Amino acid sequence: MPSLLPQPMQEADYQAVQALSRSLGRNAEPARFGVEGCQLVLKDSQDKLLGWAKASWWDPDDELAPAGFYLSGVEIAADFQQHGLASILTTARLEWIAHRADRAWCVVNAQNTASLALQRSFGFREICRAPQFGSVQFTGGSGLLLCKEVTPSNRASADRKK
Repeated sequence: MPSLLPQPMQEADYQAVQALSRSLGRNAEPARFGVEGCQLVLKDSQDKLLGWAKASWWDPDDELAPAGFYLSGVEIAADFQQHGLASILTTARLEWIAHRADRAWCVVNAQNTASLALQRSFGFREICRAPQFGSVQFTGGSGLLLCKEVTPSNRASADRKK
């Protein structure tokens, strides 16, 4: 697969993002993401959407989860999962966060082994578990609050645990 570079999500991408999300049994609504934050897409050479991701400031108004910049969504087309695309998008989002804060946060369903493996490969560590963080409730289990220290540079991928 040729080298892919994340691009900022544009309004013209919204329909493709919705279609990809629905193909995965989810319901992303990019028009509701707002204009602030980091919203990225990965496309092939024919401009077909392969995946998308976002990160943004979130204040969950929660005793356990602090306000901060959170990785808050990533979806990869089924035919392209397990090819490193989520890692490309995560590297770009961590770099974006590193220019704004010294920590990146995320919340993940404890049963989402793929997401947990991705976050752990980037050096995220578990802070705590709860059935809910802010308005996010975890169906079928508990959620994990994860954190990673970040610094701006192109070292985001070099810092990954091997």
